[in-house]
Amino acid sequence: MNDLYRKAAKIISEADALLITAGAGMGVDSGLPDFRGPEGFWKAYPPLAKFRIRFEEMANPKWFDTNPKMAWAFYGHRLNLYRNTKPHKGYEILLKIANTKPFKYFIFTSNVDGHFQKAGFDENRIVEIHGSIHYMQCSEPCSEKIWKADNIKIYINMEKFEAETLPKCPHCGAIARPNILMFGDWKWIHYRTQEQENRLYTWLNKLENQNAKIAIIEIGAGTAVPTVRHFSENIFRTFNADLIRINPRESFAPYGAISISENALTALIEINKNLQ
Repeated sequence: MNDLYRKAAKIISEADALLITAGAGMGVDSGLPDFRGPEGFWKAYPPLAKFRIRFEEMANPKWFDTNPKMAWAFYGHRLNLYRNTKPHKGYEILLKIANTKPFKYFIFTSNVDGHFQKAGFDENRIVEIHGSIHYMQCSEPCSEKIWKADNIKIYINMEKFEAETLPKCPHCGAIARPNILMFGDWKWIHYRTQEQENRLYTWLNKLENQNAKIAIIEIGAGTAVPTVRHFSENIFRTFNADLIRINPRESFAPYGAISISENALTALIEINKNLQ
């Protein structure tokens, strides 16, 4: 493993730019729950175990129509959790390294927790490909408007698994929902994420024109929802970049990439030691 950390550190030190791609495994070391498999999900949300509702079923916009109190118990709990959780030291390590690069960095994440922003990463260098829980939209939707959730407070009866407060759309009065891409979701308003993607591809085109060397650090991105893994591998091939894949369970990677079977924080600490 030490040899892998040395190789990863060498790649990062020689890179002109960092592309940091992250899935749910990035947040586990901050104390966020791992929803891998129904047992992990039900451990985090015992009331849903009684109904045998899986994550893929709960993360569906239909609940805002059929049972908005339960929908907001789930998303309100997550909103409160993400607000109250501090990003682990790995974020700080990544930011310090990324800011030393001539072409800086970009983040591409499926996480909706807003922890890269909370850790100090530039809002304009982040793509939240599945949206963010810190932004709201109408559940209908009545318009394309998106607004910040800063003033929204959700109080939850965990025994009943019901929200005691239901956010409303300020434009039409319908139930509001997080601006997150859910399963079976045809109502997600995606323009905020589209603007983020546009900035990312402008940056990537600039790197290509400058013949800049890109190092991709992928962290905690699994195969269950492979959005982040597919993106990393696409950039790896298209831009002749280097890829470092960090994942304790699914670290297998394409030929020529570095595969590290470890959790996010441990791996980043070890790579940082070799950089120093």
